[in-house]
Amino acid sequence: MKMKSALFLGLTVITSPALAQDYEIPRTEWGVPDFQAVWKHSSIIPFERPRELGEKRFYTEEEALAIEQAEQQRFDEDNEPLDPDRPPPEVASSLPPIGNYDLFWREDAQFIPTINGEMRTSAIIDPPNGRMPEIVPGVMDRVRAGRVDRPGRNDGPEGRGLPERCLVGFGPSAGPVMMPVIYNSHLQFVQSPGYVTIVAEMVHDARIIKITDQRNPASEPHEKWMGDSIGHWEGDTLVVETKHFNDWHSFRGMPTDNLTITETFRRETGNKLIYGFRVSDPSIFASDFYGEFPLSRLDGNLYEYACHEGNYGMTGILAGARALEREEAEESGR
Repeated sequence: MKMKSALFLGLTVITSPALAQDYEIPRTEWGVPDFQAVWKHSSIIPFERPRELGEKRFYTEEEALAIEQAEQQRFDEDNEPLDPDRPPPEVASSLPPIGNYDLFWREDAQFIPTINGEMRTSAIIDPPNGRMPEIVPGVMDRVRAGRVDRPGRNDGPEGRGLPERCLVGFGPSAGPVMMPVIYNSHLQFVQSPGYVTIVAEMVHDARIIKITDQRNPASEPHEKWMGDSIGHWEGDTLVVETKHFNDWHSFRGMPTDNLTITETFRRETGNKLIYGFRVSDPSIFASDFYGEFPLSRLDGNLYEYACHEGNYGMTGILAGARALEREEAEESGR
């Protein structure tokens, strides 16, 4: 198949003319590409490429098949029933390989999907080594200094992580940089004239993207958990610029004060949506980096993720901390 390249967001992207000619993108009543559906965001493509692969951008079919078979075998082994007569576990033993959720609850991918015909070795493809750039010197000192002013982890609910407080999802399923997690990695796209809304199943995060050429320079920037997003159409591709994240949020543990993420959404086929992301923050990273994830269309609905209903974990954590404080006070004679 003859391939051609297109320059987009400063990156040369390989596209297939056959795919472009054969597939007719559905459109809304107001004429823009129709993304409205529930999309599954699940892939065994790692965010960063394993170092030993160097600049190897994609696998051969044989390599991909071997990886998929090994992943399926691992799941089959983890799914074997346990011996009811087994001895009790050692106190110092770790959780089983699958973690503290059995396979019934997990939705890990077991296949390597294609993007433009390539079975990628990582989501990041620029830089060519598929890894995030170096961190700017002094950043980690800033991170540690910022933690000093935050409440202790067990002082109150404010000290716990944002997902534990049900403010954002467990894992960045809604961003910054939407990534797949172990379950509930579904995204629903809803469109209306002038807006695109992306609803994440995990903790029902919702991103409302206004379609406009530029931000209103007269308005105060509004810091949102998922950032403030505006979008525009470049042909059949939706381009979204997101910045002004809430300063309690983070990107892979790093501050988001100066973070800008430029995302792209384009339908490759009727059942595949390609999600691209460019991360830019010169105060954190030595250079920008770019990557892509494939989303697959589902015939289904999102269901309510009632995070706070029955959230006894938060109550138990804080109650346990207070009990330890009382014990320590009694032991010290205070």
